[in-house]
Amino acid sequence: MLFWRMLSTVVRRVSFHAASSPQEAISRNSAFDLQRFLDSAGLGRKIEKFRNKDPIFKQGDPARNVLYIQEGGVKLTVVNEAGKEAVVAILGPSDFFGEGCLAGQPVCMATATAIAPTAVLVIKKSEMLRLLHGESEFSDRFIAHMLSRNLRVEEDLIDQLFNSSEKRLARTLLLLARYGLPGHTQTMLPNISQETLAEMIGTTRSRVNFFMNKFRKMGFILYNSNREVQINPSLLSVVLHD
Repeated sequence: MLFWRMLSTVVRRVSFHAASSPQEAISRNSAFDLQRFLDSAGLGRKIEKFRNKDPIFKQGDPARNVLYIQEGGVKLTVVNEAGKEAVVAILGPSDFFGEGCLAGQPVCMATATAIAPTAVLVIKKSEMLRLLHGESEFSDRFIAHMLSRNLRVEEDLIDQLFNSSEKRLARTLLLLARYGLPGHTQTMLPNISQETLAEMIGTTRSRVNFFMNKFRKMGFILYNSNREVQINPSLLSVVLHD
């Protein structure tokens, strides 16, 4: 029974239909435009642009800023003492990262790398704290964002423990496509390597290649001339299939 309750939680997250989701609550509030607020909140407008594979910050760098993705995508990776690297998150437009500095982290706990041409708004820690203390609407939005991220981490762990590698891959592709998020769904994914996908779901590149070919033959995904992946919403059936 516990297993099915956990699995249903994962499925709800992939379909993004849970009414209690903080992210869904955010999307419904069209009166508050987060991007417009960030642009006009008196922040020192420091926008940095990165090319594909450019490092944004590295594990161990001083943690001084919170960053907000305006366009593009960012990969977060960590390396252990033995030198083994793991992908811990793939982020896209409207996501924050680097928020660990607000909790007192002196250094960055992960490496952030652009996975496409990317523009980020860089917010100094002091400026972010000023906004959180002085702007209640922004503070509510940011807290909801962090709660949503925490839920995602829990659900990723459940997915890793209880689902097959095929379902984990399908779920990851749907999440990368932001399936079900109003105003954010994208059918075309950035050019993410199969090695990166394998690291994200905890399997081998050969298994990812096998399942990607299977998904393609079943019409769940398509490749364009640039080898970018187009996601068909029917891929959700792989996650829902018992």
